[in-house]
Amino acid sequence: MLEQLAGLHRLAFGDKGWSAEEILKLKNSGAEVIASENAIIIYRVAADEAEILTLAVHPDHRRQGLAKTIIALMERDLKNIKKIFLEVSVENQAALELYKSLGFIEKARRPGYYQGVDAILMIKEIN
Repeated sequence: MLEQLAGLHRLAFGDKGWSAEEILKLKNSGAEVIASENAIIIYRVAADEAEILTLAVHPDHRRQGLAKTIIALMERDLKNIKKIFLEVSVENQAALELYKSLGFIEKARRPGYYQGVDAILMIKEIN
């Protein structure tokens, strides 16, 4: 199962994709995983906040609503959460648009966060 998740992550992120060992390490440290055949989200919860560590959709299945669905599943499972955080590359326009459509707002910029590429810190307030 972990190898399949890692394979999907590599398909989505190329050489920056995570290995099965990296995913297992995250799971062992308390991260949660929701996955389907074509999408995966890994997140962690601390107190009343959640952080999306990664969201990957198989390249052949993008723009079909899978990312929205898997985020909705994560949000359904979250209890007593006030904020959800994530970082996204400034170069990933599709992801930026997706997160904005789901109520995330840009809060800060992290210079060089992704091997020289800036990241945008986004937050979604949960009422």
